[in-house]
Amino acid sequence: MSHHDLSERTIFPPEDSVLRQLEEFIESVPVAELRSPEGRSTPIPDEVYEILGEVVEALSRGQAITVAPHDQTLTTQEAADLLGISRPTLVKLLERGEIPYTQPGRHRRVKLADVLSFRHQSREAAERGLDELVEISEGADLYRDDVTSTRLRR
Repeated sequence: MSHHDLSERTIFPPEDSVLRQLEEFIESVPVAELRSPEGRSTPIPDEVYEILGEVVEALSRGQAITVAPHDQTLTTQEAADLLGISRPTLVKLLERGEIPYTQPGRHRRVKLADVLSFRHQSREAAERGLDELVEISEGADLYRDDVTSTRLRR
């Protein structure tokens, strides 16, 4: 196995039959080990095995996978794409200080770790907001068990 530098790398899905075989293996084997061509082996930690399963699952859906170290920096467009928002919306978040950035020249750069942290915090805040909304709705008796059909019968 060659050692790659720690830059971003994108992997595209291999052929379907190979993925199906790998997916079936990962689903049926709870613990795995890595074996070298010389026959040496070492167990694969659960966290790494779980990630491998997620990678295989995404590839089998036809999605490409990008592996990048957390200190990787992104352009504003890459960060916006990762968050699923427009670049102008991301720039507003940067200018409000919600996501740290650097600007070594004319262009802003954002750390992948900071973007992932923002995404995680945003999702947690959204979940808390939805939980509160459900609680308020239940308290106001806005959930009804007696649904009335409005469909016309002919």
